[in-house]
Amino acid sequence: MGVTTISPAFLSAYLLLLLCLVCSLKEGYAFGRRETAKSHHLQHSHTIQVSSLLTSSFCSPSAKAFDKRSSLPVVHKHGPCSQLHLDKANIPTHAEILLHDEARVKSIHSKLAKNPGSSNVVETDAARLPAKDGSVLGSGNYIVTVGLGTPKKYLSLIFDTGSDITWTQCQPCARSCYKQQDPIFSPSLSSSYSNISCTSTVCNSLNSATGISPGCSSSACIYGIQYGDSSFSIGLFAKETLTLTSTNVFDSFLFGCGQNNQGLFGGAAGLLGLGRDKLSLPSQTALKYKKFFSYCLPSSASSTGFLTFGNGGLSKSVKFTTLSTISQGSSFYGIDITGISVGGQKLSISTSVFTTGGALIDSGTVITRLPPTAYAALRSAFRKQMSRYPMAKPLSILDTCYDFSKYSSVIVPKLSFFFRGGVEVPLDAKGILYVNSISQVCLAFTRNSDDTDVAIFGNTQQKTLQVVYDGAGGRIGFATRGCT
Repeated sequence: MGVTTISPAFLSAYLLLLLCLVCSLKEGYAFGRRETAKSHHLQHSHTIQVSSLLTSSFCSPSAKAFDKRSSLPVVHKHGPCSQLHLDKANIPTHAEILLHDEARVKSIHSKLAKNPGSSNVVETDAARLPAKDGSVLGSGNYIVTVGLGTPKKYLSLIFDTGSDITWTQCQPCARSCYKQQDPIFSPSLSSSYSNISCTSTVCNSLNSATGISPGCSSSACIYGIQYGDSSFSIGLFAKETLTLTSTNVFDSFLFGCGQNNQGLFGGAAGLLGLGRDKLSLPSQTALKYKKFFSYCLPSSASSTGFLTFGNGGLSKSVKFTTLSTISQGSSFYGIDITGISVGGQKLSISTSVFTTGGALIDSGTVITRLPPTAYAALRSAFRKQMSRYPMAKPLSILDTCYDFSKYSSVIVPKLSFFFRGGVEVPLDAKGILYVNSISQVCLAFTRNSDDTDVAIFGNTQQKTLQVVYDGAGGRIGFATRGCT
């Protein structure tokens, strides 16, 4: 065979085709990388309709069917699902809510920094009024309705994992009672009411539950409790029949019958204490419920959640982490935070940042508090991924806010918290943002003043999670989509 001669025209065309194929492969590889990055971004982001950020003026109860034999509906005290919402004149602004939240957090930090036994009381002619450094908790945001007395009277109480004693306003108001939506409880109309003697051991146990030494009036035990915003309740320590549900009735339940009450309780009749002290509701009902309860806080103030006693209706997807004990705060539910991720990327935060001050979970604190070092990393990563949106002015303690007024939908990076034992808890989209208005939507986290202050996992971040407290088992669990 003869030697084939390759023409210059063919060689030129061949080389051009080869170059085009190389370019095409490069472009295809680049396109593939872009598509992979885009897919990763969408996988680790929430796409939120801006209109959904606003709270509806109508109540939309959760579609989840819960067991009414052991569960109570949970509503936000200022939302349309609450009867307290009828008093619209007294609904606080978001700035006021955050201000009260800051007072609660400062008081929790103050309590944890104190030496045990340092609480005191001040004598007055009416009762032993707690001094400003008395029990230093707060009044929370979510309410349930329970029955008290025989015959039972229904009362709307704020439930609070950061408080131990349960109390309600009582007739006659010896000094003062704030305005509440329900009729004020009258012990004289109940056949099952009785006072606790001030010489009894249970009266002396008030010290650990309230941080204040009990008083005595005509041999009756007097309790006093003061909150971070200077709200307080003082009255008779008593026992009464408590009706949680139609099949869950408890005789001789210890509670405070408030004769002198002042403060910002939003029209609620009092408070339901779900802390870890022996006078808390979980401890008093431990024979039946084994200190086991769970709740789901609704996604917005216009929806409903639940509070369940006992381990019925537990999601199969609950992941548990170990409860820890906070120094000087044995009634709080301690948890061990080990990390945070933003947009699928775990932040570079040393675990020692979280262990220095420790952490607790609290149903009454609105905004999660983080060590300054951890918050700086979170804020930086969040701002970087939100750089396409115009920033808005800060809202009180919240310094990372955005103006979404020109958008119909926004893309927000997903956030997860990690707890001891490798437990990852993805936050709902409503648990990432705090909305004052469409033009001021903020990252719902803030910093403590120091890395040594205890971190607090607040109720905004807990929205739509089923949060499970197993006091006897020494653990706490989380499951997503808990209200649906």
